[in-house]
Amino acid sequence: MAKPFFSLQKLLRRTQFLLFFLTAAYLMAGSLLLFQRSRFVIQQGARGTLPASDIVIGNQIIDSRIIQNPRKSPKLLVSMDGITDLTSDQKPGPRWLMSRNSELRQLRRRWFHSFMNDRESIHGMAPKVIKHTATNKGTYVGCFTDDPGDRTMKGVVFYDLRKMTVPHCQEACAERTYLYAGLEYGAECYCGNKLPTTRAKEEECNNECKGEKGTVCGGVNRLSVYRIEELRDRAKKRRTPIHRGCFRVPTNFTNTFPTSFMQPNLTAEVCSEFCSDKEFPLAVMRGMACFCASPTTHFTLHDSVDELHCGRILNVSSIAEAPAQETYCAVYQTPVQDTRCTDRRFLATKSKVFVALSSFPGAGNTWVRHLIEHATGYYTGSYYFDGALYSKGFKGEKDHWRSGRTICVKTHESGKREIEMFDSAILLIRNPYNALIAEFNRKCAGHLGYATERNWKSKDWPEFVNSYASWWASHVLDWLKYGKCLLIVHYEDLKKNLLQKLKEMVEFLNMTVVEDRLLCVENNKDGNFKRSGARHKEFEPFTQEMKDLINAYIQTVDEALRRRNFSGLPNEYLPR
Repeated sequence: MAKPFFSLQKLLRRTQFLLFFLTAAYLMAGSLLLFQRSRFVIQQGARGTLPASDIVIGNQIIDSRIIQNPRKSPKLLVSMDGITDLTSDQKPGPRWLMSRNSELRQLRRRWFHSFMNDRESIHGMAPKVIKHTATNKGTYVGCFTDDPGDRTMKGVVFYDLRKMTVPHCQEACAERTYLYAGLEYGAECYCGNKLPTTRAKEEECNNECKGEKGTVCGGVNRLSVYRIEELRDRAKKRRTPIHRGCFRVPTNFTNTFPTSFMQPNLTAEVCSEFCSDKEFPLAVMRGMACFCASPTTHFTLHDSVDELHCGRILNVSSIAEAPAQETYCAVYQTPVQDTRCTDRRFLATKSKVFVALSSFPGAGNTWVRHLIEHATGYYTGSYYFDGALYSKGFKGEKDHWRSGRTICVKTHESGKREIEMFDSAILLIRNPYNALIAEFNRKCAGHLGYATERNWKSKDWPEFVNSYASWWASHVLDWLKYGKCLLIVHYEDLKKNLLQKLKEMVEFLNMTVVEDRLLCVENNKDGNFKRSGARHKEFEPFTQEMKDLINAYIQTVDEALRRRNFSGLPNEYLPR
């Protein structure tokens, strides 16, 4: 009786050991699969589908700087599909274990499907075909090769790493009356009135749109191009030419106005439409003749004359009737963007000099970055990361600020250590009243919106003024104290005399000033950063107590500037 019982006990012990061993092996296998999956996705992201500075974990795009310096944005690390370790303050429990096991099962399932897809492609099986959506109102033209160094479609460019769709790109191009919309890398949109010259194979346009599964948004240096006449007809009603003034016709008439046509009863709308199709930003009318042009040193649009001269010229029935000695023309701005200064790139050689573009928030830093990038042709960087700005075309936003590939670096920091990290700086100063309003608008409604009346009348506004007004003053005072080499730029002076101040900034950045490029910037000075929507109602947001506080800070900063032999603050800052 004892012997069979002993044998049974021995068998149970072996079975218990075997079950323990199988459980341990299962957990180890799961960990290995998890590790292999994370490596697989990171390598996949490095093959060119995403910028080199991004890391893909699960279905999310994580900035590599966040991984290197997680203290800046710990919230983004919470949802990494089970990659992050359990922190010390989290207590493992049944709910957490169930969630964890569910995430592991999903992760293994994704890895298995990715592994099977890779095996199918290796064995020559047909890849999954992404179809062009039938809901688009534009007509699909085809897949074309795109040359980053000499783009054909560069009228308007913007990015959206999360929500790019074909209709979204078409609508953006249609609003600016462009004829074609092209999508690339699944997240980039390009507009233009001409097709790229070289066609590519359809299978080379294989990137899925970030905001719409199952649709094509180009590929690596490949454009999925759509013709958008249907949307464009609707947009024409909202887009009218803007009168720029009356000007004397330049001496070198043929070189300044390279394209023209004649038509009886010519109107500004017809002339603007013709020049838009030819991708010129200016439509010039003289009698029955329509000319297309861009601002140049021979035709700067800086010296306008009395409108009566153009009234007389526009009413003549032929060019021959125009006065021979004094000839004038009426100039209109077309909806087309001047593309001579839109090409930008990173520095070819890493710079060893770190230049800051420093300002108090709301002082126009984003606008000045737009001006500098288009004036120099090089991207600016940022001490922070703002995905909204990256989507607007600031590619340097994702670069580490010490990469040396950008011409200057945006910062709002004002501490001694943060200031001394830079070798020189452009210090942008704006009237604190306007800067506070702009920053409050941004906090309540983003970069391009306006705060509501409810926001202004809430308790948030006085609290904001009390805390941010002192920051406006301390920011300037700290840079005056610790900055090594400063160029002071007043926002108000830049608005009044754009070309002169922009030249000073370009020279300070040790770049060559190109006059035609600066005129192009002047013609596109607003870029994509002019606020739209409903402004706050006309009421005085500042109480007398707020004014007394801000005026005292203005006086302190003005005195500090003069002690450093800089010009004081503009007179319009005081009185208020």
